[in-house]
Amino acid sequence: MVTGVSGSGKSSLTIDTLFAEGQRRYAESLSAYVRQFMARMVKPDVDYIKGLCPAIAIEQKVITRTPRSTVGSMTEIYDYLRLLYARIGRTISPVSGNEVKKDDVGDVVNAIRALDEGTEVVIIVPFKQHANREVREELNILLQEGFSRMYIDQKPLRIEDLLEMEEKELQKQVKTYPAKGGTKAKKEAANVYVLVPVS
Repeated sequence: MVTGVSGSGKSSLTIDTLFAEGQRRYAESLSAYVRQFMARMVKPDVDYIKGLCPAIAIEQKVITRTPRSTVGSMTEIYDYLRLLYARIGRTISPVSGNEVKKDDVGDVVNAIRALDEGTEVVIIVPFKQHANREVREELNILLQEGFSRMYIDQKPLRIEDLLEMEEKELQKQVKTYPAKGGTKAKKEAANVYVLVPVS
C-alpha cells in the first residue's frame, strides 16, 4: 500500500515505475514470437528493483454498479478468469469422484472391452421424428434402413409389433415433442430410442 499527500508522487511510483517494470519483466519472459505482436516497453527510470512480480493495473474510473456487481465484473477480470478456468480447469463428478470429460469413440470401445465377458451391451440412438411425418411413417423408414427394434421405457420392442398397434396405442407408446433448440424440422420422444444392430 502506498500512501501520501496529493502530489507526492504516488501514481508515478506505482504506475510509471512499479507497474511498468513488472509489465516489462513479464513481457521479457514471453517468447520472441509473442513479443513481436506487443508494443515496445521502455524501461522505467530506476536503478534496481528486487522481488517484483508481474503486475496488473486497474484503471480508476466511475463504474455503474448493480446489486450483482463483483470485484471481478467491475475490474473486467471475470471474463479472463472464466476463460482461464474453461481452458485449464477440471470438472470432478460429486457422485463418482471421476473427472467429467467428453468421450470419443475410442473411449466407448475401451469401456466396453473392460466389461466382464458375457455382459450385454445395448447401443441406442434417440428417436427423432420429422415434423412433416407421422410416427408410423418414420418407423417404416427405420425398417427400410435396416433397424428392427426400438428401446422404449428401457424395454426392447420390435418395430413390426409397433406397426401392428392401433394408432391410439402407438401414439401412447411413442409420444413426441418439439426438439430442443427451437427447431421445427424435428420432433423428439422421451425415453424412446432406436436399437442399433451390431454385427
